[in-house]
Amino acid sequence: MQESRLFKIMYYLLDKGHATAPELAKKFEVSVRTIYRDIDALSGAGIPVYAETGRNGGIHLMDDFVLDKAVLSKEEKQEILSALQSVHALQHTQSPTLQKLSAMFKLGFDDWLEVDFSRWGNPGNDNEKFDLLKFAVIHRRKVKIQYANSCERTSERIVEPFRIVYKSMAWYLKAFCTQKQDWRIFKLNRILNLEILEESFPLRGFPEPPEPVSQKSCRMELRFPKEMAYRIYDEFDKTQIKRQPDGTFLVSVSMPQDAWLMGFLLSFGTQVEIRSPKSLKDAVAKMAKQIYEKNSETLT
Repeated sequence: MQESRLFKIMYYLLDKGHATAPELAKKFEVSVRTIYRDIDALSGAGIPVYAETGRNGGIHLMDDFVLDKAVLSKEEKQEILSALQSVHALQHTQSPTLQKLSAMFKLGFDDWLEVDFSRWGNPGNDNEKFDLLKFAVIHRRKVKIQYANSCERTSERIVEPFRIVYKSMAWYLKAFCTQKQDWRIFKLNRILNLEILEESFPLRGFPEPPEPVSQKSCRMELRFPKEMAYRIYDEFDKTQIKRQPDGTFLVSVSMPQDAWLMGFLLSFGTQVEIRSPKSLKDAVAKMAKQIYEKNSETLT
């Protein structure tokens, strides 16, 4: 019981700055004499606690106790600095707090993280878009967006933004769509314009995703020339890739066999050879032929 009270006294002093013995006695429902014994016990354990007399006196902890000595280990201090740096990297700002804490912890910190949402060669307004959506999520403000879906149709939506998510090399917005009265996931790159509205909304819980529907998977073996290395490592896990003696790549992977897979394979153009299965190879060749015929008619 005494050990628990000692910790409570310590954290009370950390929070309040200082306290009188009668104040602590009342707070922890013990006598003033017991409080003084507790203070002696804390001091004997190496906690830098001291008492001052006079009008503004009382029981104090040394100012740098939390940040310099007993409560935080070196690893915990590094974690705090790293977490703060991550936050300010997303805000694109310098952090006076980070610099102060680094000095108080007596630890240097490496500027190890930079977050830039703009696309290579086309800065655009990606960083501003992210900042606006972050504001809307935090302050629960509705947002009017102009969105281009995967079918190339553009629509205007009013959404209640819930969370910004990074997944598979892209940023997405989870939001409740007021038109559809349902949850939707919007790819940030396809949000063409957005406007934060004055109207706020109550927080909703994002529904748990349903169990995935069983879908036929296709086990493929693909060959790529060495010039495609940059994209191979973007699209596939290293465990799925085997470098061949001639420098080419063999990729063995299973993917759902659907329209997306056809488009994905066609996106490699002439740089992919589908070694198996033959049915997939024939299907892609047939679609490529249809594309050729359609566009060659336009040329003639």
